[in-house]
Amino acid sequence: MKAETARTLKVEILYPQDLNLTWEKADFRVGDKQRILEEKIYHRYTATQNTDNEKSSEQEYWMLFLGSSDPLIPLTPSLDFFRTFADQFLEELRTTPDIETLREQTQIEPLDQALGILAGQAPPMVGSEYLNLDFLTRLWKKLNLVFTGQIKAYTGTVEAYLNELSPRIHLAGRVYFHLVESKDPAYPFQFLATYTATTGSGKHRPLEWALEEYKEDPPKMLELLTTVHRAAKQSPLLQEMIETGELFHHLAWETGEAFAFLKQVKHFEHCGILCRIPNWWKKKSAAPCLKISLGTGEPSIVGMNALINVDATLFIGDDPLTEDEVKALLAESQGLALIKNRWVEVDPVKLDRLLSAYTAAMKMAKGGALTIGEALALKLHPEKLAHLDDLTHLEISNGEWLEQVISKLKQPESITRVLPDKKFLATLRPYQQEGVNWLAFLDSLGFGACLADDMGLGKTVQVLAFLNILKTRDPGQTSLLVVPASLLSNWEAEIHRFLPTLNYHVAHPGYQKQSRTRKTADTDPADQWEGFDLVITTYAMVQRHGWMADVAWRTLILDEAQAIKNPGTKQSRTVKKLRSRTRITMTGTPIENALSDLWSLFDFINPGLMGTAGEFKTFSKQLKNNPAGYGRLKQVVSPYILRRMKTDKTIVPDLPEKVEMKTFPELSRKQQVLYMDFVKKLADKLECSDPGIQRKGLVLSALVKFKQICNHPDQYLGTGDFIPKESGKFTRLMEICATIHAKRERVLVFTQFKEMVAPLAEFLETVFHQKGHIIHGSLNVKKRHQAIEEFQGKAYIPFMVISLKAGGTGLNLTRANHVIHFDRWWNPAIENQATDRAFRIGQTRGVLVHKFITRGTIEEKIDLMIEKKKALTNQIISTSDTQGAWITQMDNKELMELFTLKI
Repeated sequence: MKAETARTLKVEILYPQDLNLTWEKADFRVGDKQRILEEKIYHRYTATQNTDNEKSSEQEYWMLFLGSSDPLIPLTPSLDFFRTFADQFLEELRTTPDIETLREQTQIEPLDQALGILAGQAPPMVGSEYLNLDFLTRLWKKLNLVFTGQIKAYTGTVEAYLNELSPRIHLAGRVYFHLVESKDPAYPFQFLATYTATTGSGKHRPLEWALEEYKEDPPKMLELLTTVHRAAKQSPLLQEMIETGELFHHLAWETGEAFAFLKQVKHFEHCGILCRIPNWWKKKSAAPCLKISLGTGEPSIVGMNALINVDATLFIGDDPLTEDEVKALLAESQGLALIKNRWVEVDPVKLDRLLSAYTAAMKMAKGGALTIGEALALKLHPEKLAHLDDLTHLEISNGEWLEQVISKLKQPESITRVLPDKKFLATLRPYQQEGVNWLAFLDSLGFGACLADDMGLGKTVQVLAFLNILKTRDPGQTSLLVVPASLLSNWEAEIHRFLPTLNYHVAHPGYQKQSRTRKTADTDPADQWEGFDLVITTYAMVQRHGWMADVAWRTLILDEAQAIKNPGTKQSRTVKKLRSRTRITMTGTPIENALSDLWSLFDFINPGLMGTAGEFKTFSKQLKNNPAGYGRLKQVVSPYILRRMKTDKTIVPDLPEKVEMKTFPELSRKQQVLYMDFVKKLADKLECSDPGIQRKGLVLSALVKFKQICNHPDQYLGTGDFIPKESGKFTRLMEICATIHAKRERVLVFTQFKEMVAPLAEFLETVFHQKGHIIHGSLNVKKRHQAIEEFQGKAYIPFMVISLKAGGTGLNLTRANHVIHFDRWWNPAIENQATDRAFRIGQTRGVLVHKFITRGTIEEKIDLMIEKKKALTNQIISTSDTQGAWITQMDNKELMELFTLKI
């Protein structure tokens, strides 16, 4: 019997605010308890997802179950994060006074501060860019609706309802424990137990009064003390207070008695006793804290290797402590001590470690040998300073100069504008200009950058504007751009369009005719590129040409930088050996979604910032028990990542509702051979053909054949295998859809050929790792409506492949915000009609339209002709289905010029 593949459950956030649970293959052994719990969670999730009412009380019930689950059972980081969130809601719910009376009127107000901290500690997950305080606040209110909706229909008590979720949840009772400070030096604390009246007035009475109030009603007295007896089972302190009767009296306590009580407060509260205690204990400010400040003054040089100053101070609250005062605390026994009019928790082991960390920090401060990179890495790996188990009392902050720099990087709108010159022909949108300013500012500091804007926001044009600025800032310097082979033509097209004065060379065999010839191999590599502003090459070429590592490039730029996300590959290692003054990565994929990917990219951008691979691996393992580490990680990396989304409120006003992008796939070697062979055969046939209908039919048939070759050799040959690597379009489709999948967005893929619908759908299934839908002319009405309904539904259906004629009418597919025209109809009216299936009333996001145009083929040449004539009319070809009728009117010489492959 085949062993079942281990899987585990994770959470994804789908735009605009949907939580999606999905299974993924586990690369570790999943324990029975975790497996059973995840299956229960998923069962409750799927049972509530079929309702159309977004405000249904069933919608997020699974989250209440998640929040009530045993926190000791491990879950995936994303699922565990939402367990913590839901647990916070349930904690506020169960401790709400008079909740049995309030029932469906209960309103649990969101805890802004706690939720803000939680949002900052969110682990990597799909859609994490949407996760912020607003998102969690909306989700909190949804949970409130779940509870009020269900409790309204529930006939039992609130306590019974919560116990059905989990017997671990105990509703807060009416008993309160109070601990306050006293001015009596011998007995500096006072304790009093109180209870509230059943009238709901909220007035507290000493618990002693209950003895009189319920002396004739023992069951009522037992009910009142339910939470107390529950807590006493595991608290010898409380058990003794009950037995001696001290619980019913106002008590004066020594520090040791107060300390013993405070250490058990969490247990008391879990059992349903509400505790009112001093803020310094609740806020964990009852212990000395080490504060380290990095970079108060500006360094003398730029770059991550610049040396910065370090300041270290010990504090209690806001008051500084001397080393001698800390040593005096060490002499105290464990418990509470009064220093500088503050109560301090004395833990000799923790204090000793804190003092060691202070000593190490002072050595750094006096030595002045800490680089910016090392200082920032210290935030992520404070264990380098000392072995501190509890980082609560260690605070590493930016000094004045470093804080100014980091603040600007996080707020690009605050950076001084740096404008490209008049040779740059694009008009930058406001957010794009901010991106250019950000790149230029990081470059001036010698820091690396990751431009991670959403697909369609213009990363390429921002980088070209930056290169234009570099040409003025550092004339004569050559930068290197590394891209996937499928994007070479796109970059060329954008350069010709926006920066035609850029002197560039494409270091790739297929492009040698288009740029200046390289000098001889025995020439110094550094001299071979003199006069070029930019050299463009591919990831494969970098591995082949070792001389690229010998050149000191001005700026090294990687497009689709996820190509180096795996640090162990030869490709990643080779690229990282390239030398440059500064580095830029470009990616439309949210790089924060996988920790290993993030480390590898930053190992390229700013080496050392995240520590060594071993250090980061250790850090990653510790995150399970220390989720605050996610917050530290974000603080370290976020200044060097600029990610704007199409949904950002600050971006939306600058964007058109529909963005069209042309992408230029390359023909594979097999496609080139077939294309050129067909051109030769066509030339012979044209010479022999009679003018009129025979010649017209020959030309129209040839147009279809050329389109088939450009799509995939197997469509032309009729073999039906459709191997992806044999088609440039399939390669580019995979790259675009991988980015779409990373964000769990949806795409419509249009083709004019019915026979391409199934091969495309099968291929996309391997990219998205799940099935999509297809629509073509032969699909009956029932199946067509079912496909549309499912695609438009809440469940994630990533793609739909549509034959262009079938997609021309009667479809409303606004869940998609990407449209790909896999092949061209050469009729703008028909293509626009297809695009409008997604771009309709009800679409809440802009639509990104990708038009595939194979480089050097008839597709590119006809597209140029269409663009030239578009100024005159948007209907160059008749709206009838007859394509290319105007092409048949060309003479043989014009036709062969149109058909001949140019690469």
